[in-house]
Amino acid sequence: MNTNESNNNIESAGIDVKAAKRIRRNRSIVKWLWAAFLGLGAFIFLFLLLVYNGVIGYMPPIEELEDPHDKLASLVFASDGTTEMGRYYFGAGNRVYTDYDSVSPHVINALIATEDVRFKDHSGIDFKALGRTMVKTVMMGDKSAGGASTITQQLAKQLYSQPTGNILKRAIQKPIEWMIAVKLERFYTKDEIINMYLNRFDFLNNAVGIKTAANVYFGKEPGELKAEEAALLVGMLKNPSYYNPLRHEERARNRRNTVLDQMVKAEFITVQEGDSLKALPLRLDYHKVDHKEGGAPYLREEIRRLMTAKKPERPKRSDYKSMMAYRIAWGNYNTDSTQWEENPLYGWILKNPKPDGSYYNLYTDGLRIYTTIDTRMQAYAEDAIYQHLGGYLQPAFESEKRGQRTGPYTTNSSELSYDGVMKLIKNAIKQTERYRIMKKAGHSEEEIEKIFHTPYEMDVFAYVKENKTENGRTVSKIVPGTKTVNMSPYDSLLYMKTVLRTGLMSMDPVNGHVKAYVGGPDFSHFQYDMVSRGKRQIGSTAKPFLYTLAMEQDFTPCSMFSNTQPVFGNWAPRNSSHARVGEMVDLRWALTNSNNWISARLVNELTPVSLANKMRMFGITGYIDPTLPLCLGTVDVPVGHMVAAYTAFANGGIRVDPVFVTRIEDNQGNLIYTAVPHRTEVTSEEAHYKILSILLNVVDSGTGASLRSRYNIHAQMGGKTGTTNSNSDTWFMGFTPDLVTGVWVGGEERYIHFNTMAFGQGARAALPIYGLYMQKVYSDSRLPYSQDTKFKFPDNYNPCEGEIATYTGNEAVEEETVEGIFE
Repeated sequence: MNTNESNNNIESAGIDVKAAKRIRRNRSIVKWLWAAFLGLGAFIFLFLLLVYNGVIGYMPPIEELEDPHDKLASLVFASDGTTEMGRYYFGAGNRVYTDYDSVSPHVINALIATEDVRFKDHSGIDFKALGRTMVKTVMMGDKSAGGASTITQQLAKQLYSQPTGNILKRAIQKPIEWMIAVKLERFYTKDEIINMYLNRFDFLNNAVGIKTAANVYFGKEPGELKAEEAALLVGMLKNPSYYNPLRHEERARNRRNTVLDQMVKAEFITVQEGDSLKALPLRLDYHKVDHKEGGAPYLREEIRRLMTAKKPERPKRSDYKSMMAYRIAWGNYNTDSTQWEENPLYGWILKNPKPDGSYYNLYTDGLRIYTTIDTRMQAYAEDAIYQHLGGYLQPAFESEKRGQRTGPYTTNSSELSYDGVMKLIKNAIKQTERYRIMKKAGHSEEEIEKIFHTPYEMDVFAYVKENKTENGRTVSKIVPGTKTVNMSPYDSLLYMKTVLRTGLMSMDPVNGHVKAYVGGPDFSHFQYDMVSRGKRQIGSTAKPFLYTLAMEQDFTPCSMFSNTQPVFGNWAPRNSSHARVGEMVDLRWALTNSNNWISARLVNELTPVSLANKMRMFGITGYIDPTLPLCLGTVDVPVGHMVAAYTAFANGGIRVDPVFVTRIEDNQGNLIYTAVPHRTEVTSEEAHYKILSILLNVVDSGTGASLRSRYNIHAQMGGKTGTTNSNSDTWFMGFTPDLVTGVWVGGEERYIHFNTMAFGQGARAALPIYGLYMQKVYSDSRLPYSQDTKFKFPDNYNPCEGEIATYTGNEAVEEETVEGIFE
């Protein structure tokens, strides 16, 4: 072998050695890469397995996955069972469940096309989309490549992931959502997953879930949504705040068009359809959702208060500075205790636990509450109040008080001095939110006073005229609204106190169903409920209770009394009327004319204690002071209690408690409560006939006679007006065989009232609301009320049993008040 060959062999051997080393090294690298890949795969598999089984992170139990708890708003319905009046919910919890079949196919198609086009093909994780995201988005930085979250993963995020801005926490949440999504796919069909997702998404503006969103943004049911409307809502899924159509119309429109493009791409709509739909404007029909919005808001709030009430606690004498305060507290305790024992709706949540022992949550358990309210009668009651208060009484009150230095308060210094008025105003200022905030911020009294007397532009309550379409024609109506004024906070406080308050309740005297309930002039501005919460002196509307007691004690409508001023110790009541002074008059004439002297003689004979007991039989709870002036209505009673009391006059001496709710269902439609009317026998049948005959005469010939002359109502009805000291409270209680209604009108405080009885009496302030309301009720042939309905008396009934009646009904009647009852 020559030298060259030897060298070549050596070089060849060297090359082979190097190649061998390189091959071994490459094989080693491949081996380690495979090992690393398999190890990573094993790690990922083990990690996901641990996540799947709940060892790492939170994995909800199977029971919860099979039945995730939906926080659903409770719905309140009118008596027709279908008209929704309002909802109870916490914060952004205005969610109402809807079925998959009740959602427009356009919504489903838009959702799949935009969020998860392979939704029907995967089992919770879209590996193709995941790979695309890893390559294009993560490695190449292409943010337009789209995400990999499936609809099921987004549902898992809605159900179990807490919002976070921390990237590390979000990275941990992501695989947990994958595994939850896989499990959800095991327990639910594709349709159920989509339905759960749509029912849970928060579309902002108190629109949680597709049903509420369809109503809030378009005023329709989800099944009625058009393709372009569905595209707008689905477009909001990416970022509801960023694409909020109320704030960012152009941005939301562009996003809607992107969704339409995706629907074209997925062949859910044609190119031509997509182009035409993209050219359309948004066409929103926004309906604001708020606890204050909806039908019968005062009643809805009262139902909420009743259902969530706690068992009342007995007051302690040591907690009260005066005996009178303690007696009032004890009276309130008696009222609440009676409610707890006799009213099944009072404390319903605590009285009716679920089968598992837990308690229903009014705001999250999706209860369906069916009320007794008739939406037409509710509207008539509200219209009557707006028509009389807004169109007549409020302008008269403002005119009377204009330019007076005491504002809306009384001008009678013997009733309340100027210093007394200023003290009340100062206390009212201290109760305002503005004062509390400024005081907490450390502002001095001088600084606060300066701010309170600095005018600025603001919106305040006002009655306004609004055109509405009724029966095909446009009519102008007075409704509560706002007006923009330049006013100081001090003046605005006095202005709001100038607004007259009111309360009206109308109910069936047989089954107790409340048909109309108005607790004030406007719930948005005046939320204090004068039907159930506010208590005011009842004046002469208390006299029928006294006369009922008399009819039980062998008196008759023809029993005679001397119409002269009685004196009992230091109490000498007086009348404003001078009719038949010094004559002998019968009880029919006395009650028809609301005579104070005869009521005083009657209570003196029957005793105030007996009257107090009889009033409790009528359902008047709370503190009742059993003194002689009680006969003139010195006790404070809510409107609702008075209406319930008067059902005894319309129902054969049987009082029925008000029924607000007929039934309650859980979110699955299971019946969990049914109302049963609670009735109490108040008086005998014979006594009832006697008092009824007198109360009918009050409307035919007495203080309620304007119902005939002014409102042309010929229906047989009874009633009673009432006016208290200084015209502070004005009342009218009216009843027919099938409807009892009570109306109160007055100021926010007792010292806010008309100066004279020209407007400040029951016949002028409260009765007209009743007259207008009944006019509207009788004019509606769809309602089951007829002016031909009569009370039933025995054949040839004579309440006087041979006695001679002296009342002819020809005198002009002027209403009496309790003015000067202590003189």
